[in-house]
Amino acid sequence: KIEILGSGCKNCNDLEANTIEALTRLGYTAPVEHVKDFGQMAACGVMTTPALRVNEKVLLSGRVAKASEMEKLLKEALS
Repeated sequence: KIEILGSGCKNCNDLEANTIEALTRLGYTAPVEHVKDFGQMAACGVMTTPALRVNEKVLLSGRVAKASEMEKLLKEALS
């Protein structure tokens, strides 16, 4: 399960786009869910957005990573 946590601002949308690009490069077709509920974010332990969560583990929080960095993070998390 791959989730972007954030309000839907430009940075959150950029992180989502970079995540999708990285998944495509890796050959994955997993859906990416965008969680905008602040209660859910807090329950996940995320206090700064945007954040990336894969299989219930927060991999990135508080910044937008480039697609190349996302590719590395996702490859490690999904293998």
